[in-house]
Amino acid sequence: MNRGFYIILAAQFFSALADNALLIAAIATLREMHAPLEYEPLLKLFFTVSYVALAAFVGAFADSMPKGRVMFISNAIKIGGCLMMFMGVHPLFAYAVVGLGAAAYSPAKYGILTELLPHRLLVVANGWIEGLTVIAIIVGTAVGGLLVKPDIAQTLLSFDFPLIDTGIDTIPEMSICIIGAIYIAAALFNLYIPDTGVDHRMLKKNPLYLIHDFNHSLMLLWRDKLGQISLAVTTLFWGAGATLQFIVLKWAEAALHLDLSKASMLQGVVAVGVGVGAALAARMVTMRKSVKVIPLGIIMGLIVIAMNFVHDIELAAVLLVGIGALSGFFVVPMNALLQHRGHILMGAGHSIAVQNFNENLSILFMTGFYSLLIYLNFSIYAIITLFGIFVSGSMYLVKRRHDLNQHQFDSVSLLDDSRH
Repeated sequence: MNRGFYIILAAQFFSALADNALLIAAIATLREMHAPLEYEPLLKLFFTVSYVALAAFVGAFADSMPKGRVMFISNAIKIGGCLMMFMGVHPLFAYAVVGLGAAAYSPAKYGILTELLPHRLLVVANGWIEGLTVIAIIVGTAVGGLLVKPDIAQTLLSFDFPLIDTGIDTIPEMSICIIGAIYIAAALFNLYIPDTGVDHRMLKKNPLYLIHDFNHSLMLLWRDKLGQISLAVTTLFWGAGATLQFIVLKWAEAALHLDLSKASMLQGVVAVGVGVGAALAARMVTMRKSVKVIPLGIIMGLIVIAMNFVHDIELAAVLLVGIGALSGFFVVPMNALLQHRGHILMGAGHSIAVQNFNENLSILFMTGFYSLLIYLNFSIYAIITLFGIFVSGSMYLVKRRHDLNQHQFDSVSLLDDSRH
C-alpha cells in the first residue's frame, strides 16, 4: 500500500467518526426537544435520501474531477450541515444536509481505491477501509455518547476561553461544535490525497442524459451474474445495519435498562465485531472465493433473534460482537467483488453511485418501516424477531439465485477475464 492510500484512510476515519458522533448528538437533541420517538430512526432516513435522489448525478460528479477534490467539497457540505444544526435548524433537516455531503463523498471514497490499486488488492484494501471505518464508528459513537453524558457535558460547558464569549451554552451546541472540528480535520486530510493520474470526463450537464446514463449502469450491474449477487448482499447488509443501530438503542433501553449514553456504547460493540470479521475476511477470503461467504448472512439473521432472550449486559456484548463479526466477514468480500465488477463494467464513480442508490434505498425502506413499527407501538422483541427472519430469508433467496446462476455457467470465472 502506498502513502496515498493511508491518507485516504485517515480522511475516511475522521469523516466517519464525525458522522456517527453527530447521529448520537442529533438523537440527544431530539430527546431534549421532546420529539416523538419515531423521529429518531427518521434521522437515518433523512440522511440517506440524498443517496437515492441524487444517485444519477453523484457518480458523474465523482468521475468529473480528482477524487480528493470531490471528497474535500463533500466534507465542506457536511460542515455546513453541522453548522445548521448548531444554529438551531431542526436536526432532521440539518442531518439531511450532512447526508447530501456523504452522498457525494462515497463514490469518490470507494472509487479512488480502484484507481489507486490493482484489483488483487481490493479485498485487502476494503478490509482496511471497513476495519478503520468500524474503529471510527466505535470511537464516534463513544465520543457522541460521552458528549451527551450529563457530567462530562457540564464539565466541558464550564470551560471558558479567556476574554472570549463562545456563545455555547447548551449540551447540543457544545457537542456539535466539537464534531464540526472533527469534520474540519477530515477535510484537511482530503487536501493531501494524491491525484491518481486517471483521465476524468467532463461532467455532462444535461440531467436527462445523466438519468439515462445512470439507469443504464443500474441495469448493467443488476444483469451481471456476479454483480447482481454482490449488489443484493451489500444492499441488504447496509439496510439491515442501519436499522440494527436503532434496534440496539431501543433494545438496550428495554432489556438492559441503559440510557442513551451507555446504549450508544453497545453500537460500538457491534462495530468491534464488524472490525474483527472484516480483518479476518481480508486475510482469509480471496476475490474468487468471495461468494462462498453468503451463508453467513443466513446465520447472522438467526442469531439476531437470540437478542430477545438476553438480559445480561456481558452476554449482550458477546452476542453483539458475534453478530458484528459475521456481518464484517461476509460483507467485505462482497463489497470488493462488487467494486471490481462495477469498475470493469462502467467505471468507478458510476459503479459506486449505483451501489449507493441500492444500499440507501434499502436503508430508506428498512428504517422507514422500523419507524412505522415504533409509531404503531410494536414491541422491540417483536421487531427483533421480524428483523432476523427477514435478513435470513432474504439471504437464503440470494444464495438460491447464485446457485441458479452457477447451474447455467460458471459466473465466478468472470473474475479471470476482465473483458466481461
